[in-house]
Amino acid sequence: MKGKNNQREKTLHVLTLAFGIAFMPPLWAVLAPYMGVSTGAVALICAGLFVTNGNRYGDAPKICIGFLCGDLWAVAALFIMDRLPFNPDLALYLTLFILGGLAVILASLLERWIFLPAWLCGWAIGLTIMAPVGIFAVGSLPIQIGAAMIAGVIYVGIGVDLLQKALIRVFGASRH
Repeated sequence: MKGKNNQREKTLHVLTLAFGIAFMPPLWAVLAPYMGVSTGAVALICAGLFVTNGNRYGDAPKICIGFLCGDLWAVAALFIMDRLPFNPDLALYLTLFILGGLAVILASLLERWIFLPAWLCGWAIGLTIMAPVGIFAVGSLPIQIGAAMIAGVIYVGIGVDLLQKALIRVFGASRH
């Protein structure tokens, strides 16, 4: 009988998570452009990091701050690379070397407020989106990326988790 209950719980967990993922992120995808955010998919990446960290709501602020640091770091990297008088490959290497090392040191000093994996992930996201357009054409992209990052942690990450827990309470209770 215990095996049957475990399978029922697993099925309930999977189906409620599937519903949450099917329901909430697509709403963000549809609504984000109406809010001036063309980088809506960033939210899914950021939600993934939040979930990988165990859906710890208490870590959400420092994860958001880490993502925003990474977004800022991407802008700084593009600006620095544009200004360095070296071969582009050398400028890229030196910029990533210095900023990567600084990010690790700063995040370790401020670990109470900044989640280093979010900083590094946010930096990669920002560079991936902004590097092709160049520093002088980024416009509002850093703000859009930052908004999507926060939406990923708060709306998708926490929102889906809360929805799933509520559904499990409703449907789990009706089966016992």
